[in-house]
Amino acid sequence: MYKLIAIDIDDTLINDDKEVTPATQQALEQAVSKGVVVTLATGRAYASAQAIARQTGLNVPIITYQGALVKNLMDEKVLYERYVPMEAARQLFEYCIERNLHLQTYIDDKLYAREENQKLIDYTTLNRTRYYVEPDFAKLVAQPTPKMLIIDEPDYLDQIAPELRELLGDGVHITKSKPNFLEIMHAEGTKGHALRFLAAHFGCDLSQTIAIGDSWNDHEMLEAAGLGVAMGNAIPALKDIADFVTLSNNEDGVKHVIDQFVLNAKN
Repeated sequence: MYKLIAIDIDDTLINDDKEVTPATQQALEQAVSKGVVVTLATGRAYASAQAIARQTGLNVPIITYQGALVKNLMDEKVLYERYVPMEAARQLFEYCIERNLHLQTYIDDKLYAREENQKLIDYTTLNRTRYYVEPDFAKLVAQPTPKMLIIDEPDYLDQIAPELRELLGDGVHITKSKPNFLEIMHAEGTKGHALRFLAAHFGCDLSQTIAIGDSWNDHEMLEAAGLGVAMGNAIPALKDIADFVTLSNNEDGVKHVIDQFVLNAKN
């Protein structure tokens, strides 16, 4: 019997119209009524993720910033938090300044950038979040942040990712949430670490957990979960490591998983 389900948001829980369908919503409610903890696991900031979580009626801790922050929805208590190491943040900032790369940071759940540009506008339109421009970006880099993010062409990000891993060291986790988003967190700021934390928090074994996602930033939680599920629209590399491949996000893939492994499961 599965007791905890962690679901990615973008291209997983929500369809291409950025909506949770009524059919998927019903499946979530049925799982919760059966005593299963349903949570979200996303690269999004808490402010962005909690709006979707509240729409779906969830009232549990949710995993945000790729796993760097686990926070209650009801009282907003922080349960798990990992910041980008200060020295790594400073080195990343200098690296991006030298190469004129677009870098974003998050302070107290607010998104900051050095300047307003199309990358920032497109990103915040996609995630429906507010943004703040701070030309004196160095003073922000000195403050604790759960995540920093570079936006650029996919091939270029693939090229610089190994350089950044070498420069920033083992204290950071670097992943892609989308082809043109390179995200930098603390080494323990992964969805896999957060899933392990939540399983312990709720007193269930990892074998009793399901993780559902579509992108490479989901692979740690799929590998950690008892049942790792890739969406039908997931990248091939994620499908290769998944225990099960469900339907796409436009075909109620999440509902399909809940129906098959939770609602129809033999107790």
